[in-house]
Amino acid sequence: MEELKLQVSELKEAKEKLAKLEISYDKSKQTVAERTREVKALENKVKTLEKDLTLHKPLAEIKTIMWTKIGQSITDQWKSIQTIHEKIDLIEMAHVEIQKARELLGNMPKQANRLVHFLNTHTKVQLAALNIKDRISTILTVKKVLTMRNFIKNLERKCQEMQTEINAFTEKFTIL
Repeated sequence: MEELKLQVSELKEAKEKLAKLEISYDKSKQTVAERTREVKALENKVKTLEKDLTLHKPLAEIKTIMWTKIGQSITDQWKSIQTIHEKIDLIEMAHVEIQKARELLGNMPKQANRLVHFLNTHTKVQLAALNIKDRISTILTVKKVLTMRNFIKNLERKCQEMQTEINAFTEKFTIL
C-alpha cells in the first residue's frame, strides 16, 4: 500500500508539475503572440518610414504642384499666343500688300528723285515745251510715289520687328 501511496503522491506531483508547465506554456504563448504583434507593428512602421525616405509622396506632391503651375502659366500666356498668331496673319497680309504696291510702283521711285530735280531746275517755258503744264501737280504725284515707297519701307521694318518678337516669344515658349 505504501507503494500505492507513493505512486499516488508521485502522480499528484506529476500533475502539479504538469499544471505549472501548462500555465507557464500558456503565458509563453501569450508572450509570443504579443511579441509577434509588436514585431508586425514595427515592420509596418519601418515600411512606412522607408516609403517616406524614398520620397514617393513628396515627389508626387511636387509633380502635382509643378503641373498646376505649368498649366496656369500656359493659361496666363494664352492671350500672348493668340496675339502672336494674329501678328503672323498680319505680317502675311502686309507682305501681300507690299508686293502689290511694289508691282504698282515698278521702278518709279528711282526715277522720282531725278524727276523732282528736273522739275525744280527747269523753267515754266522749258516744261511747257516738254508738255508738262502743271509743275506742282506733277511734283505732288512724284511725292505720292516717294511717300508710298517710304510707307512700304516702314511697313517692311515693322514686319521685321514683329517677326523678331514672334521668334523671341516662340523660343521662350518652346523652353516652357
